[in-house]
Amino acid sequence: MTAETLEPRPLPTLHREDRGLPFIGQILEYAKDPVGLYRHHWERYGPVAPFRTVGKTAAAMLLGPDACGEALQNKDKAFANGPAWSQLVGPFFNRGLMLLDFDEHRGHRRIMQEAFVRPRLEAYTRRLHPAIERGTSTWQADTEFPAHWRLKQLTLDIAADLFMGGARDTSPAQMDRVNKAFIACVQAAAGIIRANVPLTRWGRAYRGRKVLDGFLRHYLPAKRANQTDDIFSVLCHIETDDGDRFTDDDVINHMVFLMMAAHDTSTITTSAMLQYLGQHPDWQDRCRAEALAIGPAPSAAELEGLVAIDLVMREALRLRAPVPVLVRHTVKDTVVQGVRIPADTGVALGIQFTHLMADYWTDPETFDPDRFSSERREDKSHRFAWMPFGGGVHKCIGMNFGGLEVKAILHRLLREYHWHVEPGYVPPMDNHSLPFPKDGLPITMTRN
Repeated sequence: MTAETLEPRPLPTLHREDRGLPFIGQILEYAKDPVGLYRHHWERYGPVAPFRTVGKTAAAMLLGPDACGEALQNKDKAFANGPAWSQLVGPFFNRGLMLLDFDEHRGHRRIMQEAFVRPRLEAYTRRLHPAIERGTSTWQADTEFPAHWRLKQLTLDIAADLFMGGARDTSPAQMDRVNKAFIACVQAAAGIIRANVPLTRWGRAYRGRKVLDGFLRHYLPAKRANQTDDIFSVLCHIETDDGDRFTDDDVINHMVFLMMAAHDTSTITTSAMLQYLGQHPDWQDRCRAEALAIGPAPSAAELEGLVAIDLVMREALRLRAPVPVLVRHTVKDTVVQGVRIPADTGVALGIQFTHLMADYWTDPETFDPDRFSSERREDKSHRFAWMPFGGGVHKCIGMNFGGLEVKAILHRLLREYHWHVEPGYVPPMDNHSLPFPKDGLPITMTRN
């Protein structure tokens, strides 16, 4: 093989019909059908495809586990998180863990990891059950309601309890403002005008972040003064062996990001599980039998031992990844799958597309939780075939807590309710930011 054949290929140029609209690029095509856009680019360009985003003349789209895996492993430290996410939601989740890079990220993650060690996870689990009981106590059986939005309120209430120790002096109206503030900050990712302009997504997000800052700073002095077992207090008091601690601003920034990540991603996964279990009564019965076989307030170990519920959760995460695309920014020239990507290039990792590739999954569009069983383990077909929590040094720090939360919610719902969803129902998805059903996933639950 000659030196010439080893020379990396340049990033391809977009065909005219793939360039999208002026300034906003292909964002509307993505919002309409993300997987269709991925598939088109995969077939035309391969694992490293050109792409256009808002305000960018060119970017790159990485498709398939090999290309995504190279970026997630980031062996040459060419890919940074901060500049990429800042383009989408930076002012509103500024200096959250996901937006930090390299040595600074490693230092903050090292401190924060103390909030998710096993004894703390077990303590959080004990608090989950009464929070879920309170949150579902007003759910009306035999009445149709938008399950996604009910679950979103539930997971926010859980976050307020576990992350903040209950925020007991906060009224329902205040919590509603907080919920709307989080929605505004997340939806900023689809903003066209990226400035603090009234009546725009970013304008609403700037106001939302102000609400979140005020809400959390109100409780900060008390959390600094008294150590309790909620995550807010833990972040105020944890310290490494070297004496490293978070500043007040660090605590607020990490709390805003963690509360968003905890309740948004858990909501998406839990609502997807409700849909699929409603459409597959055999799996619902199988999961219910597991839930009834243990007590009403299972330990972390008991939740982790719910095999059928775990299989359904993994399949829901595959079919509807809560974060379907990850973004990065190249800080220097790099090569992925033989293609040179220049420095200062935005990069999108098509996680959801990998989850639906027939090369790695049998009948990938089909709901089939047994694909994750010990006998099949299709997720082991490639190291990066299944990556709902990302990978590499930025792999989701709260994924174990998130799994316990989702299982605890399903455990309770299965013990108390039956539900049915029409087999042909396909939720109309809003893909402008994190995916959610625009109709709220209407569902009717009947008490057992």
